[in-house]
Amino acid sequence: MIPRRLFLQRSGFGIGALAASDFLHAEEKDDANPLAPRQPHFPAKVKRVIHLFMNGGPSQIDTFDPKPQLTKLDGKPLPDSIKERLQPVQKARVGNIFASPFAFMKHGQSGLEISELFPNVAKHADSLCVIRSMVSDIANHSPGLLMMNCGHTVLERPSIGSWVTYGLGSESADLPGYIVLMPSGMPTAQSKNWTSAFLPGLYQGTHIETQTKGQLIPDLTRHDIAPGNQRAQLALTQFLNRRHLLDHPGDERLESRIHSMELAFRMQSAATDAFDLKDETETIRVAYGDTPVGNNLLLARRLAERGVRYIQCYHGTGQPWDSHGSLVSNHRKLCKEADQPIAALINDLKERGLWNDTLIVWGGEMGRTSTYQGSSDKPAAFGRDHHVDGFTVWLAGGAVKGGHVRGITDDFGLGVASDPMHVHDLHATILHLLGLDHKKLTYRWSGRDFRLTDVHGSVVKEILV
Repeated sequence: MIPRRLFLQRSGFGIGALAASDFLHAEEKDDANPLAPRQPHFPAKVKRVIHLFMNGGPSQIDTFDPKPQLTKLDGKPLPDSIKERLQPVQKARVGNIFASPFAFMKHGQSGLEISELFPNVAKHADSLCVIRSMVSDIANHSPGLLMMNCGHTVLERPSIGSWVTYGLGSESADLPGYIVLMPSGMPTAQSKNWTSAFLPGLYQGTHIETQTKGQLIPDLTRHDIAPGNQRAQLALTQFLNRRHLLDHPGDERLESRIHSMELAFRMQSAATDAFDLKDETETIRVAYGDTPVGNNLLLARRLAERGVRYIQCYHGTGQPWDSHGSLVSNHRKLCKEADQPIAALINDLKERGLWNDTLIVWGGEMGRTSTYQGSSDKPAAFGRDHHVDGFTVWLAGGAVKGGHVRGITDDFGLGVASDPMHVHDLHATILHLLGLDHKKLTYRWSGRDFRLTDVHGSVVKEILV
């Protein structure tokens, strides 16, 4: 009796070859491929999104939202009228006012004020659209991450990258349409951040740990079988899977497995090329820096060139920007890690002709309070608590206004004074730039039509070119 593995390996010139013709024919039928590129609802202004996720929550008043008024109030108690605005947990542990120890300067023709912590990003001030009036719902990490990624703080819902690939398909036949890059590990809330939830599984984000030694994608390349035999083996397997699907029409999990196997095979060459930084020039490698963040952003550019629709780059494992203590030293370190690579990415996109049709999104799941946290009387040990009622996210790219500020927070940086922009509005605006109407991008599940923004959200056209 011939072992099953040997039978399949030898099937390249027999039944496997017949199955291969079916496999190749299926590859050519775009109407049968749920990841085939689809037309947007209206002409898109951008083709792709690179989301730079500062997980943990950067402090807006130490980076992009200066509050010079707090200098005179530094160390004094927060007025009760302001304290009452805080969410219950933050109200219970609020400290005295903690003015930013970092200097802000005006940059570019726009005079955009940016902290000393981002000297390289500041050189691109006229390319940034800074939203200082972001609002979310719950000032904690897991619900904040789920809201920023999936539009809901509790229930498992499809992530924005999944909605984008569901609505537009993938420009690349050989790479996933939605890729999540992390140096190592997972952020808080883990894979829920890029889940497809009730959408078919093939729209889920592909999580890649870029500091992994060896192959970034485990088991991507096989060494126990010749490429031709492997293709025939896969073709036979898929032939049988499709026969099985005929008996189970509409089984989305089975369909997802079939398409995932086909994509994984094509990725063997495409992904090996996309994730190999050796062919980048020394000038580019130096510009980004040979660091975890630098390599991730360089990979993001390479994936953008190859047609990946939605690319997320998390800063690190867990919630690195969560500075409840030692904020001064932590933010100096984190900003230094991010500043040079972000500036290099902006330069690179402009030089390669990708700037006009790429949207960069920078920010975390929330911001931080203007009061200190911690029992020490030493400012070096001070941290800041979570805050969602007026934090900062910035956008960049040819489709948004550069050197522009949207929204104002109050003098204490603890409330929105004008033009609030909820996360739902941000999602609606991102989808709009991609040519998708957030009210029409729906999926029928459990008896009703779901969408990323649920029953909320408005496109903020004032920030668009």
